[in-house]
Amino acid sequence: MQENKPILIVGLGNPGTKYDRTRHNVGFVAVRHFVPEDALWRKEHDALTYSLNMNGHRIIFALPQTFMNNSGKAVAEIMAFYKIPLENLVVIHDDMDLKLGTIKEKTGGSSAGHNGIKSIDTAVGSEYHRIRIGIGHPRDFALQIDPADWVLGRFTDAEKKVIDETILKIKL
Repeated sequence: MQENKPILIVGLGNPGTKYDRTRHNVGFVAVRHFVPEDALWRKEHDALTYSLNMNGHRIIFALPQTFMNNSGKAVAEIMAFYKIPLENLVVIHDDMDLKLGTIKEKTGGSSAGHNGIKSIDTAVGSEYHRIRIGIGHPRDFALQIDPADWVLGRFTDAEKKVIDETILKIKL
């Protein structure tokens, strides 16, 4: 991290109530956890943003409103406007290849087929920090569901409880 530059924390998801509680929106849920409940979000650069100062650092939280597959557009615009270096970008997103409730962190690497990550990689490069939250795969539950339908499906109450407990473990 470059100490004298803002840090951008992006949660991936799809905008609108239609996608609330869906597995693909776990990045939105995680980012909202770190923002005060009464926060006034700004609409800028194709995203909802909220910024605060924490331990002498400006932290900008963002929820792209471009839909998952075009997340890179909003991320690139915010990074350019606030002059945020790639190493100060953190993206929180769902990962179907991780068991429900697992957290994995990494810097760089491939998108592993995640369209939101592909979009960001194309727009700004791939050497940024990622926090992946496991949403499980349909095969983990012995379900014959198309993976696209799985990620756009809603969490059960039991799964949502696991996800909420998992998000509490994330350290920014």
